[in-house]
Amino acid sequence: PSETGEVRPRKEVCHWPCRCPPVPTCTPGVSLVKDGCDCCKVCAKQSGETCNEADVCDPHKGLYCNYSEDEPRYETGVCAYLVAVGCELNGVYYLNGQTFQPNPLYKCLCVSGAIGCTPVFTPRLAASPCARVTGRKKPGQPSCGPGQHKQLQSTNYRVLSAYRSLPLVLKNKCLVQATPWTPCSRTCGMGISSRVTNENRKCEMKKEKRLCFIQPCLTNVLKTVKIPKGKTCQPTFQLPTAEKLFFSGCSTTQSYKLTFCGVCLDKRCCIPNKSKMITVQFECPNEGFFKWKMMWITSCVCQRICNTPGDIFSEL
Repeated sequence: PSETGEVRPRKEVCHWPCRCPPVPTCTPGVSLVKDGCDCCKVCAKQSGETCNEADVCDPHKGLYCNYSEDEPRYETGVCAYLVAVGCELNGVYYLNGQTFQPNPLYKCLCVSGAIGCTPVFTPRLAASPCARVTGRKKPGQPSCGPGQHKQLQSTNYRVLSAYRSLPLVLKNKCLVQATPWTPCSRTCGMGISSRVTNENRKCEMKKEKRLCFIQPCLTNVLKTVKIPKGKTCQPTFQLPTAEKLFFSGCSTTQSYKLTFCGVCLDKRCCIPNKSKMITVQFECPNEGFFKWKMMWITSCVCQRICNTPGDIFSEL
């Protein structure tokens, strides 16, 4: 700050159009990511290293850029761990993203304070109080049908302390678990949300991503969205015609008429309430095709709690 109390302007670290040097070779264990300007591939900064708007910290290690020591400019920070999003189990603390095996029966993954686990093998019903109808049974031991055996197996999984909530679905001998989808990374335009789930062939906890499109980037949304007379909010709206979607320089092979979340005249914001999953195919110039899962909004709700997308501290 100067003697007059003014704060000198922040240094511009992003310049467009992008001019990128050759893609670097990172040290083993260091992530190769896109810089904060969304331009070039760079080696992510590690814990204790300086960072800024362009030089991003390693997101795969739960690092963020801490600008607290550079008040009031907040121009240069230091990479630090997000301690608040770790997990605690039986007195042991695990870092965000850390895989661990607290017991020979199952392996677990810590994701943003939640612990998800998958069995290393399917436990046998050794202590079953009944026998199958087709099998041999001891004198005085009651017989059970297939439905009762499934109920007993579900009960056995409850003793695994790392299962913070009961699995809802049993698919192909896999008790399906999933964390909630993260908020869309963008308030307008095409964004990405993610979750961790074991709904796959190997029944392993893996990160899953999907596209999300909450609202188009319009200069004045209120000119497009018509709020009913006497109301302050319009939860959803659609554009007049179906349009192709664009992502990473590629466009969908089909046109879609999406349902978007609307706007309010007061301080409320509208967020997705119900949705389904679809698969969209993109066509890239001279690069072929690729497919992505995408959230298809069916309804939205307007509320006063408005979190910034991607802000991990918004609910703390």
